Amino acid sequence: MQFPADRRAAEVRRCAQALRTLHGQEANLFWRSEMTLFSAELSAQGASVEEISHQASLFMNAVQLELQKEYAAAASGS
Repeated sequence: MQFPADRRAAEVRRCAQALRTLHGQEANLFWRSEMTLFSAELSAQGASVEEISHQASLFMNAVQLELQKEYAAAASGS
């Protein structure tokens, strides 16, 4: 893999921003679509199923941390 998924800062921010505005089924559909594309991209690069799963987990955690950071900043008025 050329670049660890959790280090793709622009993609992490883009997904976090989208998830901030989406709720319920819309958020679920967005995330499933993102993970489908994510998996297809890594598969095309020759990543194993295990590596795809690992990178997806890292990416998901990075997006969650970004959301938490944004919520904390909003709560503190920053």
